[in-house]
Amino acid sequence: MAQTMAKNKRNILLITTDQMRFDALGCNGGRVARTPCIDSLAAEGINYKRAHNNHVVCMPARASIITGQHVGTHGVWMNGVTLPEDYPTVAHALGKAGYNTALIGKAHFEPWLGSPDDFYENRMAQLGERGPHRGLDHMELANHFFEGHSHFDLAMNAHPDVKARFYPMITERGQNIASTGETGAVQVWPMDVPRDLYHTDWVADRTLAWLGEQGQSPWFCWMSFPDPHHPWDVPRSELHRVNWRDLDLPPAYLDGDEARRVLGSKPKHWLGYYEASLWSNLESPRDYVPADMTPDQVREINAMTHIENELIDEACQRVIDYLKAHDLFDHTDIFFTTDHGELQGDYGLMFKGPYHVDALMRLPFIWKPGQIGVEPQVIDEPVGHVDLAPTFCAIAGIEPEHMDGGVLPTSADEASQQGRETTMTEWASEHGPVNLSLESLYHKDGWLITRYHPGSVYEGTEGELYQMTEDPLQMENRWDDPSLASVKSDLLAELSQAHIPMREPKRPRLAPV
Repeated sequence: MAQTMAKNKRNILLITTDQMRFDALGCNGGRVARTPCIDSLAAEGINYKRAHNNHVVCMPARASIITGQHVGTHGVWMNGVTLPEDYPTVAHALGKAGYNTALIGKAHFEPWLGSPDDFYENRMAQLGERGPHRGLDHMELANHFFEGHSHFDLAMNAHPDVKARFYPMITERGQNIASTGETGAVQVWPMDVPRDLYHTDWVADRTLAWLGEQGQSPWFCWMSFPDPHHPWDVPRSELHRVNWRDLDLPPAYLDGDEARRVLGSKPKHWLGYYEASLWSNLESPRDYVPADMTPDQVREINAMTHIENELIDEACQRVIDYLKAHDLFDHTDIFFTTDHGELQGDYGLMFKGPYHVDALMRLPFIWKPGQIGVEPQVIDEPVGHVDLAPTFCAIAGIEPEHMDGGVLPTSADEASQQGRETTMTEWASEHGPVNLSLESLYHKDGWLITRYHPGSVYEGTEGELYQMTEDPLQMENRWDDPSLASVKSDLLAELSQAHIPMREPKRPRLAPV
């Protein structure tokens, strides 16, 4: 039976993953994971081929999604930094416009290693509450593992034996390198956990339950999968999907002398990470040494990632099937993206961190509009996270407030009219004696420039420059190429113009992640 729609109001379904690469999907050139559901959304809608995040880790990226603001505007400069509880979000705006609003899955607007006393997201389930929070009427939370007190955590208390089989992520040194995989690869942990108790399926289950409760009001639903973020802990029953022994190594994979040569041409924290001589990356386990990783370990991690992506696609299909069965599909704008990517073996590295490369910055980014006469499109002009919230406002017929982004273009001509030529990504971190600050500008002509600011690692004269159409794997850093001096100067000027200074006073870092 069809749900009655409020007059002239389209529903909005935002689907996000955590740590998914652009090339994970078949529609973006992926050749391993089968993703027919998401590929069909791209085929029927708009596939943005040059969407970038504004930061390459979770909390800043998610703050940009929910606010439509750059990092300097909202002030969430790193994981562990949180928006004030009353900070305006697009969910507030949609709620005022009559939308029912929900987030099911991973939120991570607040640190999941922070005290429950300090952060509502870490005690919501414990209190028996489901919001409201940050403008969202309804929230049911899940994470990659059982730190904090999520609703998935609470639901799994009925299955203590199963719950105990999930990956033990945290030690006194932070994230650990434990493994039960065949190769000993870091954080590979196949589990004897029933498929229907895995968090990917739980997120779909709870999304369907919430959708079934909606009446005449339009709705905004953020379905947020914790995968394919590490640990790679898929149910053992699903290992048949991809045999790691059959996988090719990634095109950008390097090891040994070749890895040291290429990484040595980049700023020094790159090679420092590879050799574990400079702990510049809080986002990876302290004891992980990339240089010690074997090719087979890369293959096994990637196999786990592909499996997780297939499970996500199947979960999405269940929700799409519901929308079609209830005559909601043509009245719902569906967006699919991720918060950031994953190195996934590129340059012999894993995880993410202060490395501004396509593997981390370039996003799967799809919009299947509701029934508004938009033809399927592939758009190459730069867009990004900050454009999502203004687009949601446009769909709802409301004027966006306090947002840096613009409404997403629905054609290449519209993108050109909007003047979409560049997009910017930032990084700032402080841990122990190490601080790193860098920002990158991608230009539609294929240039990617990264500028480093003075700190404990750099003097402020270092940088990276790549021509992505000629060097898509970013193997040749041309920062010091004298023939590109004028190009570099022009790009740096554009980067300075695009940069939004960090708000003052700087928001405090309250927890590690």
